[in-house]
Amino acid sequence: MKANIENMTAEIDLMKNAVYIVKDGHLVLIETPKKGFGKQVISWQAGKPSHYELNYSIKL
Repeated sequence: MKANIENMTAEIDLMKNAVYIVKDGHLVLIETPKKGFGKQVISWQAGKPSHYELNYSIKL
């Protein structure tokens, strides 16, 4: 991920499976589950992302 703050642009690798959030002009890469199956829940407050929750489960 490469960002140019002056032009407010960012360059990301489209070959990488990832989730990004833009908050206050900054691009934030959201963590992925380390193993198994997972989900990411993003919470919003006052029109902005405030925090996220990362859960995972393991298939037997």
